This record gives sequence, structure tokens and C-alpha cells, in this order.
Amino acid sequence: MSTAPLSKERSRAMLLLAATAAMWSIGGLLIKIVDASPLSIAGARSAITSIVLLIYLRRPKFNWSLPQVGAAISSSATAILFITATKTTTAANAILLQSTAPIYVAIFGFWLLKEKTTKYDWLTVAVVMGGMGLFFVENLSTEGLLGNFCALLSGISYAFFVIFMRMQKDGSPLESALLANIITALIGLPFLCRSVPSTSGWLFLLILGVFQLGIPHILYSSAIKKATALEAVLISIVEPILNPVLVFLVLGEAPGIYALLGGAIVLVSITLKCVLTIIPLKIVSEDKKEQPLE
Repeated sequence: MSTAPLSKERSRAMLLLAATAAMWSIGGLLIKIVDASPLSIAGARSAITSIVLLIYLRRPKFNWSLPQVGAAISSSATAILFITATKTTTAANAILLQSTAPIYVAIFGFWLLKEKTTKYDWLTVAVVMGGMGLFFVENLSTEGLLGNFCALLSGISYAFFVIFMRMQKDGSPLESALLANIITALIGLPFLCRSVPSTSGWLFLLILGVFQLGIPHILYSSAIKKATALEAVLISIVEPILNPVLVFLVLGEAPGIYALLGGAIVLVSITLKCVLTIIPLKIVSEDKKEQPLE
């Protein structure tokens, strides 16, 4: 079978993942702005996202398999934990601790997915995490221990979400996203009675539900079928690089020299990882074309 189509499909998958990460990046800022409790925000956002996904899927098919249910539960846990972390600790702490996910994907993905983890994958993980440490070291604080703990757990749950979604590469993983948002909405919506957002808060929740979570779910579910779990989570780390840029544009908070250096390291590492993944496929494809017929 020719590998040329695979190369194009993986290139497209990586572009979709990058777009997903860019849309995810507005979440931290808007979550901070909305004046409501974490569970209220999680419930309302997921309720809106559920409507978006239902419109797209029309007739969702739930098979209640382990990957489908596992992805739903881990995604719901990630949403609740990350929103709680963002509200109770600094945005930098929340993003940094959640971004430890590649470590867990590399470890558990090898066992659960049987995807080969090369020394270059481990090197990429190490370099990315080093860059992330530089990016946020100036803003890291010891306050908000509960938020820090929730952020750390969200990194673990996000890693399992990626792994379970990858298990559905030959199916329709978007149903997992729909199920996850239904679960989160059922958990969070009752808390709206105690914490009702303002009019502007509802507008931001609409943006969160449609553009920060709904559409990205659709893009991510398509991309995860062609990208490996580790590639998916590494490219998604673009999100915490873009997040501080939005904070600077809106709130005027400028990153320091270490943050800029860390951001450059992460972006270069991810770019090299993607390029080095695609080039061998193209070389193999060209070699097959040049082979004489016997």
C-alpha cells in the first residue's frame, strides 16, 4: 500500500491539532473573566458544547465500549479539574501542571496502545517539558495548593483521554466527546442555582461552548485518527504558549525573557518532531516509486 496518502493525512491531522490547540487557548482567559463557580462554568459550557456536537452528529452512535466510556469520563474529569484549577490557582500553574500529560501518554500509551515510543520521542518530551518549565518559572507560585493538585490530576486525566481517543482511531471518537460533555453538564448545571453568571458572563460561556470546546472537539476527533497519541498531546502544548499571548493582548501582562525562551524551545521541538515524522514517509514513498518492476 502506498504511503503517500498517509503522509498527507498525517500532515492534515497535525494542522487540525494545531488549530484545535489555538482555539483551546482562549479558555484560560475566558474562564478567569466569567464570574461564576468552577462547576457552574463547567456545566454551562458543556451543555452548550453538547448542543453543538448533537447538531453535527445528528444521530450519535454509542457503543458503550471501554475506549468510548473511558475517553468520556477522562475528558469530563479533565474539564472539571482544569476549570477548578484555573479558578483557584494561577493560570500559569494550571497550564504547566496539566501539560505534564505527554509524560503519562508516553508511559501508558506504550502499554495500552502498543505504539512504539522511540528515544527521539522521549527526547522530545524532555525538551518540551524543559521549555515549559522555562516558560512559566517566573510566574510559578506556591499558593493555591488545591488548584495545583487539581491541575496535576487534570494532566493525568487528559493523558488518558488522548489514549482512549486514540483507541477509537477506526471508529467515531466524537461520540466520546459528546458523552463527556453530557456527563459534565449533568454534574455542573445544578450549581448554576448558586452561582449565576452575568449577561456578559453568558456571552463568554457561549464562546467557550461553541468556539473553545465544541468546534475543537470536532477537529480533534478527526485528527486523532491519523496522529499518534504522543504527537497529539505534544502539538496540543501549543495551547499554553498562545494563552499568555492572549493575556498580554487583553490584560497587558508581558512574559519575561525566560518565558519567551521557553516558548521558542517548545515550538521548535514540536515543529521538528512533526517534520521528522513526515519526512521518512515521503522518502519511503519515493523509494517505492523508483523501484523497477520485476
